[in-house]
Amino acid sequence: MRTSKIFVTVDAVMFRKAGNGHELLFIQRKNEPFRGKWALPGGFVDEGEDLPDAARRELKEETGIEAGAMEQLGAFGKPGRDPRQHTVSVAYVGFAGEDAVAVAADDAAAAKWFSVKNLPELAFDHADIVTLALQKYVP
Repeated sequence: MRTSKIFVTVDAVMFRKAGNGHELLFIQRKNEPFRGKWALPGGFVDEGEDLPDAARRELKEETGIEAGAMEQLGAFGKPGRDPRQHTVSVAYVGFAGEDAVAVAADDAAAAKWFSVKNLPELAFDHADIVTLALQKYVP
């Protein structure tokens, strides 16, 4: 019997209203791979941890934002999406209040809200995740 070497991660797609539009929260990666690039808050699921709990934990650890209910957006597992190893990420969507302030911590060098009309270049396959979230949640 073979043991799988596929890892499970989570990503948090956090929206907030800003004027007549919406913003998305990204962190600037402190470490490789993609050091210095913008990415969704997220990371590896701990053993024994439920997926939505992992998404909320990673969001809080990296940005200080506590999310309430989050809805599962989908799973993303294309080989090569993470240069370190084969990972499958389950993305969750949440909504923060207009006054939500993000503060970088843990392995985030910075945390910043971006207008959905002016998004940065993103690490991993996060542009694909964001595209799906925008199609589903932003009119």
